[in-house]
Amino acid sequence: MLSRNDPDRIKIAFDDHRLVANAGLLLPVTLAHHLGLGQLVDHHVDLGDAPGRANGGDKLLTLVASALAGGDCIDDADALRAGGTEQALGCTVKAPSTLGTFLRSFRWGHVRQLDRVSRESLARAWAAGAGPGDDPLTIDLDSTVCETYGLAKEGAQRHNYAGQRGYHPLLAVAAGTGEVLMARLRKGRANTARGAAHFLRETVSRVRHAGATGPLTMRADSGFYTHDIVAACRKAKVRFSITARQHPNVRSIIEAIPEAEWTPIPYWMEGAADVAETTYVPFQHEPDAVAVRLIVRRVQPTPGSQLALLAGYSYHAFITDRDGDTLDLEADHRRHAEIVVKRQELCTSNPKNRREL
Repeated sequence: MLSRNDPDRIKIAFDDHRLVANAGLLLPVTLAHHLGLGQLVDHHVDLGDAPGRANGGDKLLTLVASALAGGDCIDDADALRAGGTEQALGCTVKAPSTLGTFLRSFRWGHVRQLDRVSRESLARAWAAGAGPGDDPLTIDLDSTVCETYGLAKEGAQRHNYAGQRGYHPLLAVAAGTGEVLMARLRKGRANTARGAAHFLRETVSRVRHAGATGPLTMRADSGFYTHDIVAACRKAKVRFSITARQHPNVRSIIEAIPEAEWTPIPYWMEGAADVAETTYVPFQHEPDAVAVRLIVRRVQPTPGSQLALLAGYSYHAFITDRDGDTLDLEADHRRHAEIVVKRQELCTSNPKNRREL
């Protein structure tokens, strides 16, 4: 009989060949099988003579399954090799060392090949009924910060604007469902809008290819308040709703809105928030500049801030070319903040001193 004071001598092991670790993987693995994800990788990804070129489909499925099971580094893929998990996954689970060789074989062109894989898998999923079809689709465009560890990771050697070492990827998310339509990795010090116009054009092409035939709308915060983004939307016939940077001329226009034009909206402090609308010509120095709707929400100071000297309204404005009621459009634009939760879920901090995915 073991002493109660010596629990370190007790070992519990689950390694029977009939047991399956992370059985919740069965649903996403079944979906990947029906979409032919492994075959898409084998068909579109060509690593040439690189050491990790063989069996790319099985390697990518292993990485995906490991990430879905909570793995945040290459070594975590070993959990998929326990018991009967490999038989349940429907692919040959690769060892962490093999996965590392595979990942180190990638260059930019190979990443673009993976873009083709995700493009085709999205089209297959939507063709099976998961897509919007003829219904309107709203695309939320945003960036996020993915912290990394170590001092030699390419593109993440220097601190970003958040004071972290990491990357600054772009994300396009389907509003309402949280489905990530496209992602693009960038170095940590990249400006928020860097490459965003081209990224948006690719996203629109991707969802159209996948079968989204209805009206498209793009929502974004002030980091994407650029002429290039607006021009890309207009060229692709995508409606836009973008938070405006409050330059002095924008602030002057807001402050000139007559008091009678402000309409109260529901807020946690009764009567403390209002909405109004005016017109504004953004990017006036550009030859294609035209007037758009400028919708503004103003909020009274909170009780704690009223003690501050010269405390006044805070204003939140956005430009849009959408049709509709002012109050409805303002409420809809605020919902673009839902993407913040999704992007935080995508970028989980990794423990130090481990090999990251």
